[in-house]
Amino acid sequence: MGDNRIDFASPFSNTGVIEDVAPQNTAVLGDDKVRRMSAIPGIAEINDGAITATESEKNMGLLEGFRLYPKAVGWSIALSTCIVMEGYDTILLGNLYAFPAFARKFGQFDSSVNKYELTAAWQAGLTNGANVGEIIGLFITGYVADRLGYKKTLGGSLILVAAFIFILFFAQNNAMLLVGEILCGIPWGVFQTLTTTYASEVCPVPLRAYLTTYVNLCWVFGQLIASGVLRSFLNADQTNDLTWRIPYAIQWMWPVPILIAVILAPESPWWLVRKGRIDDAKKALLRLTSRDTPSFNADDTIAMMIHTNELEMDITASTSYLECFKGVNLRRTEITCIVWACQALCGSAFMGYSTYFYIQAGLAEENAFDMTMAQFALGAIGTIGSWFIMIPFGRRTLYVAGLFTLFCIVLLIGILGCIPASTGLSWGIGSLLLIYTFVYDFTIGPVCYSLVAEMPSTRLRQKTVVLSRNFYNFWGIINNIWTPYMLNPTAWNWGAKTGFFWAGLCFLLLVWTYFRLPEPKGRTYGELDILFENRISARKFASTNATQFMGHTVRLPSVSESVGEKGEKGDFEHKEYVS
Repeated sequence: MGDNRIDFASPFSNTGVIEDVAPQNTAVLGDDKVRRMSAIPGIAEINDGAITATESEKNMGLLEGFRLYPKAVGWSIALSTCIVMEGYDTILLGNLYAFPAFARKFGQFDSSVNKYELTAAWQAGLTNGANVGEIIGLFITGYVADRLGYKKTLGGSLILVAAFIFILFFAQNNAMLLVGEILCGIPWGVFQTLTTTYASEVCPVPLRAYLTTYVNLCWVFGQLIASGVLRSFLNADQTNDLTWRIPYAIQWMWPVPILIAVILAPESPWWLVRKGRIDDAKKALLRLTSRDTPSFNADDTIAMMIHTNELEMDITASTSYLECFKGVNLRRTEITCIVWACQALCGSAFMGYSTYFYIQAGLAEENAFDMTMAQFALGAIGTIGSWFIMIPFGRRTLYVAGLFTLFCIVLLIGILGCIPASTGLSWGIGSLLLIYTFVYDFTIGPVCYSLVAEMPSTRLRQKTVVLSRNFYNFWGIINNIWTPYMLNPTAWNWGAKTGFFWAGLCFLLLVWTYFRLPEPKGRTYGELDILFENRISARKFASTNATQFMGHTVRLPSVSESVGEKGEKGDFEHKEYVS
């Protein structure tokens, strides 16, 4: 092979020509892990296929990914539709507080405003009921999905949610409504994690961001449908309970068709590899890909999954929740938790209580519901728009820019809240909230789902996502306690001045994001493992080369490009190293 072939006891030794050739910003396996990985039977053969598959994925374009994985795209979209139900009910409950028929049934007459109102305590309690159920469901998912697989767990949850909707539909009092929200929250907790993790595991690198962020679009679809349904009943007979029961009943349209899709869909090949079911993993992979692509080799892709799993088994002692807080996994857990908490702490509570907020800001009920529908329509446009800029700009850039913009918007809302109320001011605040929703769903709303699926290791992904989503739910509960008091005229009555509070939290999250959030764009899961294992700084993730294979072709800069005094990174050529 000429001068490019150099013999080493370890191809990633810390001495010899490798240090002269490799640039300083290269992360590799440590010597101890090289020795342990080398002792795995058949690892050399696995490496051959894994390297080929890794290079193929990293060089794969977007259109090529769609041509090769059209079935994976379809199945992921079908299963992610579960989130429509959660988005629907979440916004439904928050906006029902401003719905006259619902307030008459479950609220009390407030002579100060001459209408029925749910107390701030019951508003917080009912909304938190769903969050409590989701926390329970999430922790159950961490165990059940790991044991039974994604399909069985999702299918069982769809059956449960169809049964629990009966409680909401026939609710006679606040207590019954609370029980229904808690029980429905359990399967919603399952949907929150499995839809994202399934999307991240059935698609290649170029499609990963699109399919994981589609989950956010499902949220927006659910919110938009709920707002439209409520708007259609606003002028109905407000003494008829069907005007709020029918919106709950509409949720029955989702479970059956989605359940059929779950039954027909293939299991995650990554989950099957982790269970040692290699033949089943290959069958599932073939069901996710097009058979009209002769260049695709399923055995190589399975080899890449096996290699990544073996690498993580060496790094991670077990797949328990406790392991998420040990060693390098603690950093990965921190990132996923804070990334998801950003969604709850950046002022998004304004969106959940948007109709109620609009009415308290001075808009008529019809105008308030119209503004809410426009708000979530902009959210859908924002999510789709994020797909066009996420790949060229990256996840980290969108998160930092998004938080900074949201900080400016909520600060301006707070300033406007200090001005004496008027009709023009109410429309101005409402317009800012529309802009806020667009920016949120253009940046941190969808990007969050891509990040939380990419940051954990594949072996701990399910449990890490559970922990991070529950961290989000924890802050969601806090939001649901203090937001009604902030907005309710019978409580703190802050109104638009609440923007000052969210602006302070936005600023703190912006600082954390700049220093702690890495960029996973274009990385395979194995490369991310290497970068975290080498404790690469978040701001250097994008510029650091990651090499996970041993004794095989790796991509490094040429000697002339890497040994200069400035150490500038140049074009790449192939160098071959063998053990």
